[in-house]
Amino acid sequence: MAQTRHITLPQGFLAAGVKCGIKESGREDLAVIVGQQMVSAAVLTTSNQVVGAPVLWCRKVLPAGFGWIRGIVVNSGCSNVCTGRQGERDAAEMAALAGRLVGAEPAEMLVASTGIIGRRLPMAKVRSGIRAAVEALGRRDDPAVVRAIMTTDTRQKSAVARVRMGGETVTVAGIVKGAGMICPSLAGPPPRGGSRPGACATMIAVLTTDAVIAPRPLYAAFKKAAPTSFNAVTIDSDQSTSDTAVVMASGLAGSRIVPGSAAARRFAAALAEVCHSLAVAMARDGEGATKLIQVNVTGAVTSRQAEIVARAVANSPLFKCAVHGGDPNWGRILAAAGKSPAKVRPERLSVRIGGVAVFARGVPKRLNLRRVEQYLAGNSVLVELDLGLGKGRFTAYTCDLSARYVAINAEYHT
Repeated sequence: MAQTRHITLPQGFLAAGVKCGIKESGREDLAVIVGQQMVSAAVLTTSNQVVGAPVLWCRKVLPAGFGWIRGIVVNSGCSNVCTGRQGERDAAEMAALAGRLVGAEPAEMLVASTGIIGRRLPMAKVRSGIRAAVEALGRRDDPAVVRAIMTTDTRQKSAVARVRMGGETVTVAGIVKGAGMICPSLAGPPPRGGSRPGACATMIAVLTTDAVIAPRPLYAAFKKAAPTSFNAVTIDSDQSTSDTAVVMASGLAGSRIVPGSAAARRFAAALAEVCHSLAVAMARDGEGATKLIQVNVTGAVTSRQAEIVARAVANSPLFKCAVHGGDPNWGRILAAAGKSPAKVRPERLSVRIGGVAVFARGVPKRLNLRRVEQYLAGNSVLVELDLGLGKGRFTAYTCDLSARYVAINAEYHT
């Protein structure tokens, strides 16, 4: 049976995923993704003030958030967070070994890790895994690469978009893992000498493209795509210590993308499309999830205030439990919106569930309760809030909260 390709679909990339024994399950747990030559790259990392050694390494390699690299090595099963100086040395060794084996310098390889916090990587296994992955590099086993970065994920998540550039087809592809400890606030480098503030199991995303684009405009497009894609997802309101998103461009297809041009806008749209698809797939695969929930907020004073309200609703355990149980308890939606620091006036507020008006301008609407209950029994739920105060809008993505989520996280460490 033919294997599905995604991360190596753009020209100029090789990848492999292997089993090296980090995970007790015996599944794939280490991946290497590289360009066949140096590639333009951009990286966004967590805004959490507690970060893992791999995040620190990525910031060291690309201090401005962009530059030229050769590739990335990713492991799952151990996040290498809160492991002190030795953890930093371990991350550096991963980059050095992978780099040496593919003919690159240590500072030309990024590192990302996901898994349990506070445990050191089993470096003998990691070394063996990196050697095996580099030996297996190719364009024929992309599914193993996705499996190698997964933790509590229940399905592989990938996306592809294509756009015409200079008479050629340019491809943007991506993979992502993330099902718990998901509320990314990805950003560029922190301020010099301090941490950066952020909004609300780790998200790791790797994207590849064969577009001809320099690092700085690639970073600008990636950073612009993040707020309405990766940063719009919240599964449990817990931001990880290790969130990392990387995009690499081989420059083997199309004509050079000039910032501000029509081609640049088309490329940015394709990149944003892939980021959005990966983000929604992550929300749908939340730990214990049975339903994808989309919270659309319009009519806010500003877009930032719309985001605050959308996040407040999407993060409400009561609301998420109600959706899981198929209970059209719109009072929980109003309560979540009202507790946020954004401006909310109930006499202006309207709420719709699955297109059915349940509340408008301060009073409940008469509705066909059975119809709404039947809608909530589906696997995708749309909730719309119109604040009636301005033109600000934002969409957040989340999932329902089930007993299975509690079980997964009660047993995760042990």
